[in-house]
Amino acid sequence: MAVIEPKRQDVEHPHQIKKNSASLRLWHWLNAVVITGSLLTVLLNSTLLNTRQNAKVITDQLKDAGVTVTQQQARSAAHELSDKDWTWHTYFGYVLVGLLVFRLLLEFFQVVDQKFLHKLKVARNNYLVTKKNRELSRHEFWVKTLYAMFYLMLVTQSITGLCLAFEDDVPALKAMHAFREIHSFTMYLILGFIFLHLAGVFLAERKDSRGIVSDMINGGR
Repeated sequence: MAVIEPKRQDVEHPHQIKKNSASLRLWHWLNAVVITGSLLTVLLNSTLLNTRQNAKVITDQLKDAGVTVTQQQARSAAHELSDKDWTWHTYFGYVLVGLLVFRLLLEFFQVVDQKFLHKLKVARNNYLVTKKNRELSRHEFWVKTLYAMFYLMLVTQSITGLCLAFEDDVPALKAMHAFREIHSFTMYLILGFIFLHLAGVFLAERKDSRGIVSDMINGGR
């Protein structure tokens, strides 16, 4: 677990605290809110808004009230609730795509020492080549590698999500069932990353990197 614990020290200047630009901090927290909202819609759809379970509830409740409906009618009513939830999931997905584009553009306009690829390159160079600040560089290199994998997950999730959102309008997309499977599988990978990230932050705050959460709010002082 130590590998994923964030460090407050800047890999290029170990005696300084990492600086986070306002744009990056805004992206971080908005991304957290949108991903949380998106995952909650999935949770609701598989529990409270489950079509099969709700169809039975609707049938039983109407039967008690003296109204008889067919199984198909009950499923249609339950499915309507599920569809509304998936509509919100789609909206969250559009916002997530927008945030991803914003993050990619931000990489070009950030100052050099704030760029993700620059930090990854410096950590890799210090760890594998010059062996400078080796322990901190090793830690930073693997943490940044994990973040790079997370960005790849977001790209995959965004592309497959857009394909699913427009599959009714593009017949070729509807025929490719792999998009749905990849989208679902990537969701579990993102959940795994979130768990590791939160666990790492929790451990870091309790050990030698106290203040990393406030740094992501105030920019790092």
